[in-house]
Formats: sequence, C-alpha cells, structure tokens
Amino acid sequence: MANTNANQRVGIFIDVQNIYHSAKNLYHARVNFGELLKYVVGRRQLVRAYAYVVKSDPATGEESFFEALRKTGLELRSKDLQVYPDGTKKGDWDVGIAVDAIRSAAALDAVVLVTGDGDFVPLVQYLKLGFGKDVEVAAFGHTTSARLKDAADEFTDIEKIPRALLKISEHIDRRQPPLRRTRRNY
Repeated sequence: MANTNANQRVGIFIDVQNIYHSAKNLYHARVNFGELLKYVVGRRQLVRAYAYVVKSDPATGEESFFEALRKTGLELRSKDLQVYPDGTKKGDWDVGIAVDAIRSAAALDAVVLVTGDGDFVPLVQYLKLGFGKDVEVAAFGHTTSARLKDAADEFTDIEKIPRALLKISEHIDRRQPPLRRTRRNY
C-alpha cells in the first residue's frame, strides 16, 4: 500500500472464500496470507485483522487451513455453510464483514477490505462519507468489480505483491521422495 504513515491505525477484513477461490481458479495458486498482511499494513499500526471463513466439510482438511490463518495473526470469524431443502448452498459473510467494519471504524484511520466483491461498494462509500475513513481494497485485478476499485481510495492487485501467491503443483508424483536440501560449507 502506498500510505506509509506510521501513526495510521489499520483494520483488515478478509473475505477468505472470495480470495481463496480467485487465487485457485485464476492462478492455480494459494494466497500467502502472512505476506498479504505485511504488505497491506506496511509501516502502519495494525489494530485488528479478521478472516471470514465458511465451514463446509471437516473431512476436507479445512481445519488445518483455518489454523494456518490463525498462525499468521488473523482473527477468524467462522460460520457453517447453509444448505437449503432444495439443495442450494449459501456461505457468504458480506453482512458480517460490513457490520464488523462499521463497528471498528471509530478505532481506525484506514479500513482495508480484502475482497473483489462489488457488493461492498455501499460499505466503502459509507465508511468514507459517514466516518471519513480511508478505505483500501486488495484483491485480484482480473476478478475485482470495477465499481469497487473506483469506490476505494486505493486498490492493490494481490498478484503484484511479492511472495503473496504460492503456486500449486498440479502434477506431483507422490511415488517420488521429496527433494532434500543439503547444506554446503564454504
């Protein structure tokens, strides 16, 4: 982020499903949330960093993913995937993210929304006009709503953040032993 005011208090609100699926589908990669956090905070003071997740199936190993998010310093907000009688599924955090951002606004100078979802445009406008906050958005440029980019004070394309994307090897031969690094003494 361009703002390097060390006195600025920042809150980060990450729409994990939005970012996770964009990275996976666009880049066949995972997001390095630790690097993402460091980059968007910069030299500023991090007040809170929330990651919003939806629990779908513990058998998928999602709990280890959630634990990895916690280890980066993110506070997790989680809820169960809703499955309706007709089989449709819903699992978004739009209202929860909006409520938390508004509740936190008084203690923040800047709000960073990590999502490309255009449904957040009214929230961006409200935080800017109603609270006088700087609102930044970090997401993937290819999948971020143009309206959201325009509404934000600043937009950061996650693809351009050094070390923010970790490539997934799709063709791993599991029969091969992992490569081992050896230390050389010079």
